[in-house]
Amino acid sequence: MHHRAPAPSRRTLLTVTAAAAAAAVTGAFAPTAHAETNAGSNDLALQRIIDRMSLEEKVGQLFVMRVYGHSATAPDQADADANLAEIGVRTAAELVERYHVGGIIYFTWAHNTRDPQQIAELSNGIQQAALARPTPVPVLLSTDQEHGIVCRVGKPATLLPGAMALGAGGSHADARKAAQIAGEELAAVGIRQNYAPVADVNVNPANPVIGVRSFGSDPQAVAGLVAAQVKGYQRAGVAATSKHFPGHGDTAVDSHYGLPTITHTREQWAELDAPPFRAAIDAGIDSIMTAHIVVPALDPSEDPATLSRPILTGILREQLGYDGVVVTDSLGMEGVRTKYGDERVPVLALKAGVDQLLNPPRLDVAWNAVLAAVRAGELTEARLDESILRILRLKAKLGLFRQAYATRAGVERVVGSESHLAHADRIAEATTTLLLNEDGFLPLSPATHRSVLVVGADPASPSGTTGPPTTTLATALTELGFSATALSTGITPTAAKIEEAVAAAAGKDVVLVGTYNVSATSPQRTLVARLVATGVPVVTVAIRNPYDVARLGGQRASLASYSWTDVELRAAVRVLAGRAAPRGRLPVPILDADDPTKVLHPVGYGLSY
Repeated sequence: MHHRAPAPSRRTLLTVTAAAAAAAVTGAFAPTAHAETNAGSNDLALQRIIDRMSLEEKVGQLFVMRVYGHSATAPDQADADANLAEIGVRTAAELVERYHVGGIIYFTWAHNTRDPQQIAELSNGIQQAALARPTPVPVLLSTDQEHGIVCRVGKPATLLPGAMALGAGGSHADARKAAQIAGEELAAVGIRQNYAPVADVNVNPANPVIGVRSFGSDPQAVAGLVAAQVKGYQRAGVAATSKHFPGHGDTAVDSHYGLPTITHTREQWAELDAPPFRAAIDAGIDSIMTAHIVVPALDPSEDPATLSRPILTGILREQLGYDGVVVTDSLGMEGVRTKYGDERVPVLALKAGVDQLLNPPRLDVAWNAVLAAVRAGELTEARLDESILRILRLKAKLGLFRQAYATRAGVERVVGSESHLAHADRIAEATTTLLLNEDGFLPLSPATHRSVLVVGADPASPSGTTGPPTTTLATALTELGFSATALSTGITPTAAKIEEAVAAAAGKDVVLVGTYNVSATSPQRTLVARLVATGVPVVTVAIRNPYDVARLGGQRASLASYSWTDVELRAAVRVLAGRAAPRGRLPVPILDADDPTKVLHPVGYGLSY
């Protein structure tokens, strides 16, 4: 039976000082500032911690697990029930107590990320539970804060342009600054490992899982931006994670739901997929995430890369010389579960060369499978120690043994600061790409096109706190002197909704349509065509993939914003209204929809005023 410790007060947790934090780990390891920049010199001290661990504690250090709830000790009842059903514990504190997990991953859907002060309190509650254990080791808290279309921490945190938008901006300085801001805000709430930047080179426009999460289709351009972001996260004291090794950019299958096969030859892999990972390693990347993909040219066994010793040890460790932490992509994804059972996957991943096992569907099954494999001799304890040393080196490098806690003052000073928000607007402004501008129709002026109807797709906010896009666009236009109204027509507009939009366009000076991943059969094409037929000028803005322009016709102008978060949509409106110049340049080619062998717009294309 697990007795729940009394929940510390909010005030207690958020005012823990560095001195108190250091005291909490007395007897474990409190490296000097100098030692933290030279982790190798600490290996003896870290090895002493490992030597004190039971086998169960060692196994736990390898796992990074989800947990429901906004609090480490007092989650809402529904979250406690969900934890009990999925993990067999009620709270994050109990998760740490029972399974000794080395890491916890935060998700919005798990109710971990309501607001910055709450996140900091959750982080501190988890650390308090970990540091109260017989072998006190801080937990490495992580999340997917890629920005753009994948974001777990929303407003009032600063939301920044995503990877492909930064690719369109083309500035290493902006990419580095964006990562530094992202990292500073994550560190302020206690999150010290970020599963970003994406190092995949998006050479397949049909890619359903990467797309605008990639910086682009040019390996060298992607490599430069990945390295810049790694440096930015390092400045902020956060471990960056380049993903998804050996490269997830050329697939038409989503590894959440299936097992993609990449047909690149070894030479193509070296030319297309490897450069961003090499650049990340050269920049001192702290962790690399595996991909649940099959690459027969790299491993003829056709095991997913996550479970492939030839790929993770042979190529990543030995050929590329990487000795940092290797973390799996989520072990709950279908791509890694199709070939082997859930009890074999974590064991095979460790045998392949993985260090951190992320988010298994059933922790008890995975944890006990690793324990059994060691007891049966399939895995040696020395093999576990090798991974644990890498994990502890990273925790030491990040200063977690010295100061594991977030502070209220740090959250208030850093998260969503005026300076950060201003930088986000400035960076976003340089990313909007103008793809079509018939007869110089743009920029718009309230003097000539005051009345604007905004229609289009309203996908859910990546962070649950922005949008909806049509409202954001209309509000931004109104703030610049236009008279704008919003009508959400959706990603798949019905015939009735299209008629409603056509009727609403009557008497307007211009219609702005937000498009979202327009396919050959998408009714969004009908919406645009019907609006064009009214004679009212139509402008489209692609709010996700920039490829939409190839499937639309008749519009007077087209822009790409690469995401539908507020910061990118507001920047697009400033470009529309001539308050900012369109400076973005395509980081991917746009192919002709009718003849994919023809390039409609090449990499580097973008119009100016």
